[in-house]
Amino acid sequence: MNSAPPPEPPAPVPASAPVLRPGDVPDRLDAEGLVLRRWRAGEEEVRYRMIEASFAHLHPWMGWADRMPTEPEHAERFAESLAWPDAGGSYTYGVFAADGRTPLGMAGLHDHLGGGAVEIGYWCHVDHLGRGVVTRAARALTELLVGLPAVDRVEIHCDEANLRSAAVARRLGYRLDRIEEDGVRAPAESGRGMVWVRESPAR
Repeated sequence: MNSAPPPEPPAPVPASAPVLRPGDVPDRLDAEGLVLRRWRAGEEEVRYRMIEASFAHLHPWMGWADRMPTEPEHAERFAESLAWPDAGGSYTYGVFAADGRTPLGMAGLHDHLGGGAVEIGYWCHVDHLGRGVVTRAARALTELLVGLPAVDRVEIHCDEANLRSAAVARRLGYRLDRIEEDGVRAPAESGRGMVWVRESPAR
């Protein structure tokens, strides 16, 4: 679990030129019994109920989860996140069971780092913790990205105190590149951010 949206704050303009190109990011990935797919118009209530159920789990770690949004606030943010990518350079996936309908969490590709790097983020529905959902989703996104010619490395960012998120990065073969002071954005954070890196094989 780390800095994946939503509900998204107003999307920042990417500070660096995008790394990903049109056609690089598919609308759907099928991986290890999961379906990662782009959210569809009309699914805002499905996503809202998932956030609502998981809010107490997300609030300690997610800066965007400082408070539970109202349904109209979420609907507005949901509409913004349907863009592919959105204004902040993110591609937001819903993570579903194999039926493509039962929501298990969220994952995203965040193309705002520049320099050949793309960040991934993720979180899991509280009812499905401990079942490998995040690990499988993050593995699918990692393997997608390291296979793209324009991507030199994939990064996972999480707070030093977020042991669950760090364990996912370690499990997937990321190396801890650095720990840096990056401020406290959520109640459980230490203010020390870990940057985990996985290089593309050809680099």
